Amino acid sequence: MMKLIQNIDVYAPKHLGKKDVLTINDKIVKIKDAGSISADGFLSEAEIINGEGLLLTPGFIDSHVHVLGGGGEGGFANRTPEATMEEITKFGVTTVVGCLGTDGIGRDMCALVAKTKGLNEQGMSAYCYTGSYQIPVRTLTDSIVKDIMMIQEIVGTGEIAISDHRSSQPTFEEFTRVVADTRLGGVLSGKAGIVNVHLGDSPRCLDLIERVVDETEIPASQILPTHINRNEMLFGKSIEYALKGGAVDFTGNEDIDYWETICDEVRVCNGIKRMLDAGVNPDRMTISSDGQGSLPRYSSDGEFLGMGVGQSSCLLKEVKECVFKTEIPLEIAISTITSNPADILRLKGKGKIEEDYDADLCILDQELQLVEVIAKGNTVYTK
Repeated sequence: MMKLIQNIDVYAPKHLGKKDVLTINDKIVKIKDAGSISADGFLSEAEIINGEGLLLTPGFIDSHVHVLGGGGEGGFANRTPEATMEEITKFGVTTVVGCLGTDGIGRDMCALVAKTKGLNEQGMSAYCYTGSYQIPVRTLTDSIVKDIMMIQEIVGTGEIAISDHRSSQPTFEEFTRVVADTRLGGVLSGKAGIVNVHLGDSPRCLDLIERVVDETEIPASQILPTHINRNEMLFGKSIEYALKGGAVDFTGNEDIDYWETICDEVRVCNGIKRMLDAGVNPDRMTISSDGQGSLPRYSSDGEFLGMGVGQSSCLLKEVKECVFKTEIPLEIAISTITSNPADILRLKGKGKIEEDYDADLCILDQELQLVEVIAKGNTVYTK
């Protein structure tokens, strides 16, 4: 199984210019200047893709997806459906990190790990966190450390809720122990050992996270707070946290105008621009979808309109806004859904177009519309 993509403008995510890219099976094996790789000899059997006028980026990484479905907060009828590989990859996402949210009972770690394994077998790449909103953490084995060490797919703990009425209202000591155990599991297994932290609307914001970083030996690199753009107060605190070296995760939206105007969220493109202008390292920012999570919708008068479902489609939509609305360079914008999550979560072989990296690729036109998606060397979507 070989693909030769010729004369395509490569964002790796660093802009490399026009290149020829050869993939064999599930790996990128050659990246050369355009016109340098000829389709002769054994390469005569390769699928040739004409990249003239097109862009090539790494496959997208969605680091926060409720692959088993989410919701349930309004009762059993509000549970959302499971994610499917087809629904994920058609939006350019070739790697997901699955998690449990509010409901760690009706959905559990056995089911999450099984779903994650299934997505891998179907042809994409999938990882997951152990736990859910609650502390004590409900693990697959008898401990966080053992889950991370012994279960290949588990890369950390999450999404642990703080500053939210739905959280377990953990004490500083309880939260710190979760972060410490997660770090230890990562150290012993060579994984990131990241704690994915759900942030709610409470004015306490990132207080627990900042105390862990300030009062213990645990570095900020062990924690990835998400939903940082849910309101202006939280976002302001998140800028301060990121300026100290912490990584932060924006939650993207499919209906961007609604969430900004009705729900008072900070628009992702504006938030990223503000962080860059403040001096935040662009490598410390990611965007995820909260995919398959439940999204209640209200009118401007507060009338309940219905329940929506988060989708991975928002990732590329937010990147387009960054590029076309706030004029953020594409190589910075695209890194928020490629190299940044790969580096923060230590996803080996992911997030970059480099030789010996996984053949997870997106081909886009000049308007950043998806043309083709390649996962593990196989075409999984074409326009």
